[in-house]
Amino acid sequence: MKDSRYEDVLEHPPLGVGSVLAPGYEVVEHLHQSNNFDVYYVFSEERACRCIAKVARQDLLDLPTVRQGLLREGNLLGRLTHPHIVRLYEILEQPYPILILETLTGETLSHIIDTSYRRLPLLSVVNLGLHLCSAVHYLHAHGILHLDLKPSNVVSDRGLAKILDLSIAQPQGRTRKGAGTKQYMAPEQVRGELVGPETDVWGIGATLYEAATDVTPFNSEYETTSGSNQKIGSETGSSTETDLEAYEQVSRRAEPLRAHRRVPAGFAQAVDACLQPDPTRRPTLQELANNLEALL
Repeated sequence: MKDSRYEDVLEHPPLGVGSVLAPGYEVVEHLHQSNNFDVYYVFSEERACRCIAKVARQDLLDLPTVRQGLLREGNLLGRLTHPHIVRLYEILEQPYPILILETLTGETLSHIIDTSYRRLPLLSVVNLGLHLCSAVHYLHAHGILHLDLKPSNVVSDRGLAKILDLSIAQPQGRTRKGAGTKQYMAPEQVRGELVGPETDVWGIGATLYEAATDVTPFNSEYETTSGSNQKIGSETGSSTETDLEAYEQVSRRAEPLRAHRRVPAGFAQAVDACLQPDPTRRPTLQELANNLEALL
């Protein structure tokens, strides 16, 4: 599983290859580091194969908020069984919380977008949208909003899109101000207002917009606030990070998708509608799925 935002030199060094992460789990490769977590390929002696391990960053292992957040994510994943959501194998609680996840052989959508010589075929983007609608429909049926849908949280694994990272998932209701990833957050997330299914519709729309055009609809620089990338020990972003002026989606509409790529009007209209500033004007998840299905 490759992520184009992996950095060769990290401020907080992860465990090295060959290190024992936990009894029976040896580090094969470090894959990614966020502000709170490290993700590794590990070899499982019990399963005699590689797995994915998600664990608190080495300098944060004893921080209660990070430990509790990881266990919360694991408990959520343990309730879910869906072909388009990464599968949890087990939660290790000793020597510290570790999530053991299925091995994903593909690449993150962000890596695919960044390394492709040409924009993704429209049929692939439509199918991606249908996979995301299916997974998010299942989450919503279980009372869960993802709230951080973006290309780096989607893996293309042998033709299947799989959603990662439920670290800021929550039920419908008020959210923390600025919880999410800057250029993919719906306006109501930025402002810390009520979030609902339409907030994830926005996330799907932003993901499809970028997948189709290689352009993010807002804030092209990669910046994050709280949630899976929140600052150490913080519950929300800093005053600078949550300043509304820093979030383009609260001051302007997204440019029409067709300003960046010639695509069928039906596809452009479906994606543009997801990015309506007013949540009540966005399509429902089922309407979006129907619109995408019609394009096939």
